Amino acid sequence: MSILTKHFDTKHNTAPFSQIKLEDYKPAFIENIAVAKVEIDAIINNPEAPTFENTIEALDFSGNALDRLSSIFFNLNSAETCEEMQKIAQEVSPLLTEFSNDITLNEDLFKRVKAVYEQKDRLNLSPEQATLLDKKFKNFSRNGALLSEDKKSKLREIDTELAKLKLTFGENVLAETNNYQLHLTDEKDVSGLPEGTIEAARSLAKAQEKEGWIFTLDFPSYIPFVTYADNRELRKEMAIAAGKKAFQGNEFDNKDITLKIARLRHERANLLGYETHSHFVLEERMAQNPDKVKSFLNDLLAKAKPAAQREFAELTAFAKELDGIDQLEKWDGAYYSEKLKQKLFNLDDEKLKPYFQLENVLNGAFTVANKLFGLTFTEFFDIDKYHEEVMTYEVKDEFGELVAIFYADFFPRKGKRNGAWMTSFKSQYIKDGKNERPHISNVCNFTKPTETKPSLLTFNEVTTLFHEFGHGLHGMLANTTYPSLSGTSVFWDFVELPSQVMENWCYEPEALALFATHYLTGEIIPQEYVEKIKESASFQEGMATLRQLSFGLLDMAFHSNNPTEITDIKAFEKAAFEGTTLYPDVAENCMSVSFSHIFQGGYSSGYYSYKWAEVLDADAFAYFQEKGIFNKEVAAKFKDNILSKGGTELPMELYKRFRGQEPSPDALLKRAGLI
Repeated sequence: MSILTKHFDTKHNTAPFSQIKLEDYKPAFIENIAVAKVEIDAIINNPEAPTFENTIEALDFSGNALDRLSSIFFNLNSAETCEEMQKIAQEVSPLLTEFSNDITLNEDLFKRVKAVYEQKDRLNLSPEQATLLDKKFKNFSRNGALLSEDKKSKLREIDTELAKLKLTFGENVLAETNNYQLHLTDEKDVSGLPEGTIEAARSLAKAQEKEGWIFTLDFPSYIPFVTYADNRELRKEMAIAAGKKAFQGNEFDNKDITLKIARLRHERANLLGYETHSHFVLEERMAQNPDKVKSFLNDLLAKAKPAAQREFAELTAFAKELDGIDQLEKWDGAYYSEKLKQKLFNLDDEKLKPYFQLENVLNGAFTVANKLFGLTFTEFFDIDKYHEEVMTYEVKDEFGELVAIFYADFFPRKGKRNGAWMTSFKSQYIKDGKNERPHISNVCNFTKPTETKPSLLTFNEVTTLFHEFGHGLHGMLANTTYPSLSGTSVFWDFVELPSQVMENWCYEPEALALFATHYLTGEIIPQEYVEKIKESASFQEGMATLRQLSFGLLDMAFHSNNPTEITDIKAFEKAAFEGTTLYPDVAENCMSVSFSHIFQGGYSSGYYSYKWAEVLDADAFAYFQEKGIFNKEVAAKFKDNILSKGGTELPMELYKRFRGQEPSPDALLKRAGLI
């Protein structure tokens, strides 16, 4: 019996990472799927009439061991993978897809679910139970339970192929990221770069027994390079290398895979009776349908575009005046924006970074959570980690009760994908009178400490840490009965509210005073810097908004139309970006083929939700500002109506209970300086 097929005999039932061997995974998946099948069969073969308890509730608690195993395996496949693990992922994904289809396409099981659903008005269910029943019924009806047998087998084929393609897409992007390095040996080529970036590049070269400096496409290396390197040709080389990931006609090319994923999603939606993949997805979102999403995006576009064009003209004139550049290119944007920002606000990341030592920022997030929600975070060392860099914490409430286990994993490495995300190793739920507490993880890619400096964050990285920590709080403070409704299991366009609202504290003097202290002197960040951070918060917000909207519009272009007619992915992307373009196109580059959010992750037809949630977060934070950013009453309302409720009720109902009204977009437009 594998360690992965039984209850973990560990402190707080945490994952025993050090005891897991790669060869344990596949047999454990096979065994846990078999156990879950037995649990499903017990529901189907129950001689008693279907009830909420013996069918709907039993179904939600089935497959618990399999869910736990899946979360451990796929989290590590993102944060600490290797070729062997990727091979296992390709082998077990079809098994999981098949099992999932075995459930949703099982007629006898659906009959029982339908029998309970048809008497829902007479069952006297709580709001959470009513939501669970609705979701379970829709999970069957929306995923093929009503199809004929031949269509069901077609659906199985599509789902299996999609599962494999999405994995391959991500593997190719990771391989392309790892395969590129810029090796420099001439000191003049690193001119303009911050000392910390140069030092990190030197350490990397040294680790490879090379002279000079090595820069990579990992964000802590790539972002400072294109932002500060004076050598325009080298910025161009880096930017083009980043933009042509998986678009090079080599073994890691994603052009065909991207089109296949889009076409299979469309075919699947048609099979289920939906016009497009977006129609299918958005039926279960706050936004409801593609037309509403497009009008939301286009409405914001109309408001942001004039500001973006003004900002771009200002940036173009500035680059011309400074360096005689006639045409701004994509590799110039970050460089001249940073110079212009310094000129306008006399503020740059290098001035701010000494005040944002990673450990202090993390403790700042903990302190904010303590002031708002009464949580305390204590680092503890007697549980297993999957990598030595991971930090682990016990999270307790004001009564000393365990709320969650929190894992923090902050630095780039070879087996870890780029970006930042929150995930969970164990869900929260209540069973047999016991409230099982969640195990939550934040994964980021920040600059590593060097021989002479700790990890110092850019302000953008500070807001990223707070953003992911907001998702983390949504998971940690979960307090629902059923695992499938717990924590971040909410409508996708609601999931970014807790994360985006947390970013607001990074701009508040009262909050910054808690953690922004100089790593050498301990001096609190000067008030003038704080004012400049606030002043510069809406700097080039029009351009930033246009960029976000372009991604949302590209997502909708792929998924709210028939993709079978797309023959040239680059030309298609260019057309989708048309109304949002400021810079000239770069022929060698294509974003779609490395757009992991929508082709590997869960954001297909959902990228708009970042902007959608910004409307909610600006409105929610306006309420905090009105009453005081650490107001206990407002914080309690936010915790009780949003953070702890998961997906137990419709998001707008929860939001109105917190805020007393529907959100208004004015707060967002005002904050962004667009009105």
